[in-house]
Amino acid sequence: MPVLAAEADLRLDAGALDYALLALYFVVVLGIGFLARRSVSTSLDFLLSGRSLPAWVTGLAFVSANLGAIELLGMAANGAQYGMATMHYYWVGAIPAMVFLGLVMMPFYYGSKVRSVPEFLRRRFGKGAHLVNAISFAVAQVLIAGVNLYALALLLNLLLGWPIPLSVVIAALIVLAYTTLGGLSAAIYNEVLQFFVIIAALLPLTIAGLHKVGGWQGLVDKVTAGPGGEEQLSAYPATELTGFENPVLSVIGIVFGLGFVLSFGYWTTNFAEVQRALSAKSMSAAKRTPIIGAYPKALIPAVIVIPGIIAAVVVPEMSALKAGEAADGVTYNNALPLLMRDLLPNGMLGVAITGLLASFMAGVAANVSSFNTVFTYDLWQDYVRKDRPDGYYLKVGRWATIGGTVIAIGTAFLAAGYGNIMDYIQSLFSFFNAPLFATFILGMFWKRMSAAAGWTGLVAGTLAAVLVFALAETGVLDLPGQGASFLGAAAAFVVDIVVSVVVTLFTRPVPRERLSGLVYGLTPKGDLAHGTEGEDAGWYRSPALLGGGVLLLTAVLNIVFS
Repeated sequence: MPVLAAEADLRLDAGALDYALLALYFVVVLGIGFLARRSVSTSLDFLLSGRSLPAWVTGLAFVSANLGAIELLGMAANGAQYGMATMHYYWVGAIPAMVFLGLVMMPFYYGSKVRSVPEFLRRRFGKGAHLVNAISFAVAQVLIAGVNLYALALLLNLLLGWPIPLSVVIAALIVLAYTTLGGLSAAIYNEVLQFFVIIAALLPLTIAGLHKVGGWQGLVDKVTAGPGGEEQLSAYPATELTGFENPVLSVIGIVFGLGFVLSFGYWTTNFAEVQRALSAKSMSAAKRTPIIGAYPKALIPAVIVIPGIIAAVVVPEMSALKAGEAADGVTYNNALPLLMRDLLPNGMLGVAITGLLASFMAGVAANVSSFNTVFTYDLWQDYVRKDRPDGYYLKVGRWATIGGTVIAIGTAFLAAGYGNIMDYIQSLFSFFNAPLFATFILGMFWKRMSAAAGWTGLVAGTLAAVLVFALAETGVLDLPGQGASFLGAAAAFVVDIVVSVVVTLFTRPVPRERLSGLVYGLTPKGDLAHGTEGEDAGWYRSPALLGGGVLLLTAVLNIVFS
């Protein structure tokens, strides 16, 4: 079953103005790629923007890189299917971890001058953990890029009627063009542009949807009267989302499985996000990058989740699907495109389509740009061709960009069997991110942890998550919704910790002299706080103050919509 239905009767009725807006956007995107090419002279320029970008640019790119197909189609689908419980992916499953990354982990990443997350693991644990993480991360990125790419291709199918295989290739070539030309700088500046395009696309859709249902109270009345009733308007206990019938277990699954393991595992160790902060021009800017991104992240559910909830009550196909009736191949992932079809006139439809395309391209570019860095520095340079001139690795980075995109074209079709792509993507996160976070957090705060424990814990945690997934898929575990990924993430985290502790007790620790700047207790506090001078001075730029502000905002939102 495809991620988006592609039948002719679902085709978006775009006009000449819509196509003109779309063409203009592509011209601008490619133009940014050509301009960024001028600043690329070394591999560090291509893969990490020469560590020269200001915090507001990296902060917006940080959140925009996450606004791919997974975010827009997946969260709108979740909104249509589960209602307000979807907010947990933002207020519980993102903001706290983003603040933790900025305040606690970025000083280690940026201060150690590593070029990637796997490189940090190599310095802390040696080559075993480094190789395991580099390979698993590369695989994860091409799989996730495939999700974004397939959704982008299917939107082109809806818009233009092109066959899906052709749409996949065309969509890949668009992203490949500007990423290969300008490297990470092209990707980041396009992500900043894409952020504003996405908001310009979704805000009118939300306003039009609320007007259609008679405002917020009208939406409340319609949702209450429909399938799911009042529970769809409450964030807790979210039993339908988690698959746990017991409300207490459901909340525990949200807080521990999503809010701690999956969330911290994704935001603090996912190099596709961390890479944006590593490209910042100072320590303070790097620390502020994820925190600046947290502010729009806290508010953006209003234009992603709310339209999904609206679609469930105003789009006939969605209403039928919600009621358990036959819906002619439509899945919840169709919520956003179908709402656009029904509510937006020509012109505004073009803006909305451009916004969706921008989001998918941002996601693919983030995955590909992080893949090429890890492949070049952590796999090719470390294990295949060492000690070559920098120009050689610049060429490898460009070829890795092409290769990663080609592989993503192949993996794009793996997402086709999921009616809700959040089910698919959360499973991937439980495989790759949850065990990595366990290894990171234990190794960062426990100086005794050994090198052998680093890679054995990662492997054991990943296998635990895969086992839970297999048991859920075969029906041995009855976990509907996204409960399997929550349980898989928790299992991966616990198994990784247990295995790491046991292996550490029977193996030699890493020498203390190698751990300065890598372990909290052995790193001078001054090394974690430097970089606040010059352009970063001023109380209003304090990472701690900004982090406290967004946590307070998130707490208020949780209370209001509980």
